[in-house]
Amino acid sequence: MHRDTRQDPRTAQASPTAPASPTDQVGVVVIGYNDAAHVLDAVRSALAQGSAVREVVAVDDCSTDDSVALLSRLAAEEPRLRVVSRSVNSGGCGSPRNTGIETVTAPYVMFLDSDDVLPPGAVDALLAAATQARAEVASGLCVRRELPSGQEQPWEAPLYGEPAVLARPSQRPRLVHDTLCVNKLYRTDFLRENDIRFPDGRFLYEDIVFTARVLAAGPRIALVPDPVYVWHVRRSAEQLSLSLDRGRIDNWQARTRACAMAYDILLNAGQKELARAARAKFLDHEMRMYVRELGLRGEDYRRAWWEHTRAYLSGYDATDWEANPTAPGPLLARIVLESPEPRDLPRLKELAARPARLRPPYARADDGTPVWSEDLPQVSLAPYLTRPTHVLPFALDAELRPRARGTRLRLRLHELYGRVAQAGPQEVEVEWQARENKHTPLRTTVAFTAAGDQGWTAEAPVDLNALGAGTWDLRLRLRFADGACRDVTAHAVAGAGLLRRHAVASARHGVLLVQPYATHSGALALRVAAGAQGATKVVRGRLRRLFH
Repeated sequence: MHRDTRQDPRTAQASPTAPASPTDQVGVVVIGYNDAAHVLDAVRSALAQGSAVREVVAVDDCSTDDSVALLSRLAAEEPRLRVVSRSVNSGGCGSPRNTGIETVTAPYVMFLDSDDVLPPGAVDALLAAATQARAEVASGLCVRRELPSGQEQPWEAPLYGEPAVLARPSQRPRLVHDTLCVNKLYRTDFLRENDIRFPDGRFLYEDIVFTARVLAAGPRIALVPDPVYVWHVRRSAEQLSLSLDRGRIDNWQARTRACAMAYDILLNAGQKELARAARAKFLDHEMRMYVRELGLRGEDYRRAWWEHTRAYLSGYDATDWEANPTAPGPLLARIVLESPEPRDLPRLKELAARPARLRPPYARADDGTPVWSEDLPQVSLAPYLTRPTHVLPFALDAELRPRARGTRLRLRLHELYGRVAQAGPQEVEVEWQARENKHTPLRTTVAFTAAGDQGWTAEAPVDLNALGAGTWDLRLRLRFADGACRDVTAHAVAGAGLLRRHAVASARHGVLLVQPYATHSGALALRVAAGAQGATKVVRGRLRRLFH
């Protein structure tokens, strides 16, 4: 990789001149393929950033719909918009972005996908941070917005709690977790002089490799807490985005390939700490995400996934396991490595949840050491005996039976090798949190009662009328006598008609359709529809999900 031989801005004396003007400094590269329904919204969101944007380069990857015609008509009215049409479809996102890097004339460049948007002020925030810090890269908060619900979830929020300037990426290894390329502003000459490009062609997760190449070059980085990118997640779309289409084994193979390349790029550049952090990130993010979904796949997929994952993890060494051996990701990986065939998938799914839940059985080796199971004693859980209470993967069971005259939530907290009794469970704060972000969470606190071999139990009322229509996630905060707290979710108990739809009479709504259900990670959640109109919406949604 070619390095910039100019004076390093991290050691150079500060220039007395003012930072570059915020006007006419940024080129936004918008890539798209057969996305006529959304591409103009993306382009307009870039143009609306104001005078800081010199140009918007729309790179169409040989679409067969009306994308180019729509873009060309807009370009005739907007001189800052340039349309570049590729003659052959690349099959991925990397080649169109590379075309954009070569095309832009502005000192800074950022990337935007055709189905996403830039929020107001995004470019100004990133450009101000980059110029004031004299940084090659400025990065801000990305927000994942689920459509059509509008639920928003910040991406890698801990990185962007407050403004920061990093002289080099190794000052914050957590940077390897934010593999997105779209929530960042790059100096164009930094990318060109270091020959930093995306993998070409049909290469899934190209941004993982691109981000590793950026970090390997050791740029000065400015972080801003401002939301700078809105990532639209359309799970009901006829064709899922590349990152959401995880139902085929080649998707997992592509992901592991990209992560392996990222590790090698960082290691070969002398960024050993970042390379280790990238491997840890794979265990904490990729492993947990795909393990949660294994139960949804067929037998052939599970066997292929297990075999491929064992081969991939065989490249890890002792250092990769020593840092935090009982963290969910490393523990999942060790179980896969020690097992030739897929096993314990329901239990693994719960361990992969966020927060993790370690469900029974709680086995011990012949010498009393906690282990994963009697037939897998080589996977030790002994560190759980000394880990702080607030990080232990406590497991709770939850039952909810909707009733017109009072719905009750029943909770059971399992013992974990004596650590629960040692901490002394006192009470649990029960919170129902709306996914749509338009309702106030409903909270109540109830005490635990010791129940002998059954662990500890608690029972809380649930006011369905107060909840109202929507999807509600159950969040719990355990409080212990030793002063510790632990935020958890609860395993949804099935059987005996517990996870089925109930019609409940309501003085406020006439009727409520209430369905407790288990999420992909096995946690209890609740769907509520109010009135006849709400019931119709539920039926339509169910049919749409079945069709999809």
